Amino acid sequence: MTTHTVDTTQELAAFLRTRRERLDPRDLGLPSRRQARRTPGLRREEVAELAGVSVDYIVRLEQGRGLRPSADVVEALAGALRLSPVERAYLFDLAQQRPRNAGTPATTAAPPLARLVTDLSPLPAMLMNHRYDILAWNHEMTRLLLDFGTLPPAQRNSMWLCLMHPETREFYVDREHVVREGVAHLRAAWAAHPEDRALTDLVAAFITHDEEFARLWAERDIKANGRGHKVMRHPDVGVIALHFEVLVPLQDQDHRLVIFRAADDESQSALDRLCAR
Repeated sequence: MTTHTVDTTQELAAFLRTRRERLDPRDLGLPSRRQARRTPGLRREEVAELAGVSVDYIVRLEQGRGLRPSADVVEALAGALRLSPVERAYLFDLAQQRPRNAGTPATTAAPPLARLVTDLSPLPAMLMNHRYDILAWNHEMTRLLLDFGTLPPAQRNSMWLCLMHPETREFYVDREHVVREGVAHLRAAWAAHPEDRALTDLVAAFITHDEEFARLWAERDIKANGRGHKVMRHPDVGVIALHFEVLVPLQDQDHRLVIFRAADDESQSALDRLCAR
């Protein structure tokens, strides 16, 4: 991370290599080869055959030699590499073949959205931008996690809190899963906003200062969960199991509205006690 913006050519090259190496030729019904495979995954010529392009083209892409594949080629590569929908979108972003949102990334919440977050009480809720910066929150969210208003603005970032904040580092029962998903989400945002210097600097700082983040970032996993389940170990009321839903406002599509609700009766009782304090 020596530049201030995403080097999409090099990231495209690395992403294609990692996805090719993860595939098992047997799963794709490819014929066995007499020559032993020296590296895992598909060979470049196999990807080229599946995508309908030349081997030389695949080589140049994986070497980061400045090619910008067309949308049709990106689609063919996504199919050949068996990419998930989120990985496919990531590949389109890296190839700069998907329309980008205009304007500067928001660093504050629009007043109607901020009011909506408050109105969602008694459900814990918060609003974030694509960098995971926390822009707005309600009372229940401060009781569940912490009072974000007591933090410097630079630390009001859910990824920073999970990695760096001493009280929240061990907050999640399945911490590695939560961090892994967070890194995968952040990587997708990073590719979708290659000119966002603040996001690139944030990623560079995480790589430098947190070994776990650096290890997971190097795996190049891509994910975008709209809902899920988290189990939190709260110091005041014990274990709380929660479902969460992530909504994207149509007019502010770089925002993420995160809403939590209790997953069972015991967790609801614990949440009620916590928010009544």
